[in-house]
Amino acid sequence: MAVSRDQIIALAIRHLNGDPTASMAQIAEATGVSRATLHRYFTGREELLVVLGSRALDGWERVQRQAAIEEAAASADPERITTALHELLAGLVDDVQEHGFALTEHVMTKLPGLQERADELEGREIAFYLAAQRAGVLRSDLPVRWISNTVYGLLVAVRESLRRGDVARRDIERTLLDTFLRGTA
Repeated sequence: MAVSRDQIIALAIRHLNGDPTASMAQIAEATGVSRATLHRYFTGREELLVVLGSRALDGWERVQRQAAIEEAAASADPERITTALHELLAGLVDDVQEHGFALTEHVMTKLPGLQERADELEGREIAFYLAAQRAGVLRSDLPVRWISNTVYGLLVAVRESLRRGDVARRDIERTLLDTFLRGTA
């Protein structure tokens, strides 16, 4: 049975979530294709990571759009911002389960176009967190980048906790929200 490019990508993501340092040979084995087949679709690990990184960034952008963080920030309405914050964090939890490897795959920041796009998406979130501070939803005595970095760190904790089974999937969103809001609200 032939494996499509999209199937290889999905299986590669799943494998990299468990082993972010996997080689092309390990990825080929995990996806059920030969190294030659994998190289027919991707010339090397870097090209594969560009595709996977782009998908991870698509997911991050989708979460931001679905949470309507830009609209909430522009409204300056504390209720709307609070709702958007909860939706953003819940969406990021779901996204981390799919693309968690991208959180700490540092080579991705050196790949063409990915760092610029990641910076743009982070900038949107920082603007949102700043609006949340101004609306009194988040503490104003914390640097806004600290808040952004805190979310990032908690997402790594989500990934690792799910990977190791430290926190049940059904509890992870609540655990993230409680941890974040008790420290920044």
